[in-house]
Amino acid sequence: MSAIIIAIDGHSSTGKSTMAKALAKELNYTYVDTGAMYRAVTLYARRMSYVSSSKIDVEAIKSCLGDVKISFSKAVLGQSFVLLNGEKVEDEIRAMDVSNLVSTVSAIEEVRTFLVKQQQEFGKQKAVVMDGRDIGSVVFPDAELKIFMTASEQVRAQRRFDELSAKGMHVSFEEVLENIKDRDYKDSTRKVAPLIKTADALVLDNSELSPKEQLQWVLNKVQALTAAE
Repeated sequence: MSAIIIAIDGHSSTGKSTMAKALAKELNYTYVDTGAMYRAVTLYARRMSYVSSSKIDVEAIKSCLGDVKISFSKAVLGQSFVLLNGEKVEDEIRAMDVSNLVSTVSAIEEVRTFLVKQQQEFGKQKAVVMDGRDIGSVVFPDAELKIFMTASEQVRAQRRFDELSAKGMHVSFEEVLENIKDRDYKDSTRKVAPLIKTADALVLDNSELSPKEQLQWVLNKVQALTAAE
């Protein structure tokens, strides 16, 4: 089967990364977590005090992008993780303080341009699964397969709450739900590359689907696509 680009977009906490990782492993493709890239920039800006819950210094963030080096590596057991200037920050970028700021930072046009260029480099050789908010609309508008993932707010909030609790992070369900709603609004209404479902994207509502069922659903779409070639 010919190598293709698979673009996975959708709302926050729909399990895009989990499904994309499993899909890439199944197909022996490269997986790129673009959300982690935006979170890494946000973490750097927060550490530098360029952004907080009460302020944002857009010019400072734009100026510091040249100092931000993002890469992906793999642990011994094959689990991918994110490196920010060589430092493993996988857990830190998932914390609520970063989650509450990432939509604001990712709305900066220069930040998106900076990261989209890197993301497009990953896809030059095809055989890539990439997930995010604007993969099918901006990063790879000609991707052979586009998936738009969604689920109800309550289901997504519960999944995120369980994930954070399992990591020992103490947050309330209400706080997580509000974060989900806020990110949905900011992601879909920002001026630069808003979250949209492109006309050629296939919708996957996984509110009541297990990870195994989701993976099989997408694999069926891949098989149908390649069989039609």
